[in-house]
Amino acid sequence: MNSTRPALRLFVLHHAGGSHLLYRTWPAALPPSWDVRLLDAPGHGLLLDRAQITDAGRLADHLLDGIEAELDGPYALFGHSMGALLTYEITRRALARGLPLPVWAGLSARTAPQPVGQGQRYHQLSDADLRERLKLLGGTPGDVFEDPDLWALFEPVIRADLRLVETWRPDPDAVVLPVALSAYAGGADRSAPPASMTGWARHFEHFLGLRVFDGGHFYFAGDPTPLLRQIRRDATAALDAATTARPR
Repeated sequence: MNSTRPALRLFVLHHAGGSHLLYRTWPAALPPSWDVRLLDAPGHGLLLDRAQITDAGRLADHLLDGIEAELDGPYALFGHSMGALLTYEITRRALARGLPLPVWAGLSARTAPQPVGQGQRYHQLSDADLRERLKLLGGTPGDVFEDPDLWALFEPVIRADLRLVETWRPDPDAVVLPVALSAYAGGADRSAPPASMTGWARHFEHFLGLRVFDGGHFYFAGDPTPLLRQIRRDATAALDAATTARPR
């Protein structure tokens, strides 16, 4: 059994209605010295039989509880869409609890916090309109739309996740997080266009930049190689900076 501590432990948080499955090739494509953990929220993926948590704060607390024992070395968080929101909330809670902070956070395809009253309400769409919206976004297997039994299984999960995201409100007293941040976007993403993501820089002390890729909301689904290459660069740069700054 290899007891060597990983150079970095990376926790990956999935999108609304998704699971670890979209990211299952990532561990093999990232540095072998990293320990890449693909998290499932309750009610998703390997935890499909668990009760879904429909509040962003409670879900962030639950996920942090689950990984707290593994924060014994340098770690990072990456989240796509709903996962980006959870990455932010987990980082906030780690700071509030006095836990080790991530050396780096990657936020993908999630608009920066907006004032109360702004934003869409896709979780309230009719069944037909929700299907069309999801097809436009991509990321949902076609079988889910074509098989009535699969749609009946996943539609409530997707709708609840969308409600979680769309009813979340930023804490007006939230402090700027002393963490390095990279933001990632698809150039053709109408749900979270690149310009809407630059506002995240106000919430983190060290903004490494906005990285824009070809494609829409799920810009990496066909080929994650460009994104994973950039994640490797950004997280490694943040890890090196944190190591250099650490008291000896």
